[in-house]
Amino acid sequence: MDFTLATYKTLIGSLLKARYTFETFDTFVRSTGNRTIVLRHDVDLLPHHSLEFAKIQANHGIKGTYYFRAVPESWDEQVILEISGLGHEIGYHYECLSTTGGNLEKGILDFEKNLGELRKLAPVSTICMHGSPMSKYDSKDLWNTYDYREYGILAEPYFDIDYDRVFYLTDTGRQWDGHNVSVRDRVQTSQKRTYHTTSEIIEAITTDHFPERVMFTFHPQRWSDNMMLWGKELVFQNVKNVIKKHFFVKA
Repeated sequence: MDFTLATYKTLIGSLLKARYTFETFDTFVRSTGNRTIVLRHDVDLLPHHSLEFAKIQANHGIKGTYYFRAVPESWDEQVILEISGLGHEIGYHYECLSTTGGNLEKGILDFEKNLGELRKLAPVSTICMHGSPMSKYDSKDLWNTYDYREYGILAEPYFDIDYDRVFYLTDTGRQWDGHNVSVRDRVQTSQKRTYHTTSEIIEAITTDHFPERVMFTFHPQRWSDNMMLWGKELVFQNVKNVIKKHFFVKA
């Protein structure tokens, strides 16, 4: 079965055995090393699932990056503090144009406020857009008018990585090749290889056919060993994929 914690642990173990190093997004954009993995986590829902991921990584002595939304279903201060305390990077998962109806002035004020509140809990040097697939507004458009670097932000994954040189994998749509059901979690790249399941990724790693520099994006609410939660997420995501594909995804 895919998208279980057991499968995730196997994936991490295969990367470690293949002698990949792990960096937070902050350290990754400052370095030029090869055979490097970034474990990015978009904490959209169920923040305790992200805490489970953080504990698994800490047990292996590796670090990831966790982006929290400024909404109750993501923003759990105790979870943020615990994940930060384990040595992981905390970032802001902004959606400021979606929450302000596309108003740029209100959007940047919303960004400033939420970034300041998050920095009271942990250092924040990187940010990442939340796609808000049901919204007509793309929050990345905020930076057509403003500059996130003026807020002490080092980097944003959709702007500051050359994806021709860094292979990008996201579990958007509860599949690793869900480009046809992704509204905004897309990157510009000339790389053509794809994987459908986590098992295919693990096979590529163990046979040394996996790229050297990789960013994974996980949505930890999708991963569970609890079969009731696992099945609920499967059904919900399948329905959501149909809606997104037919009404929101642009060709």
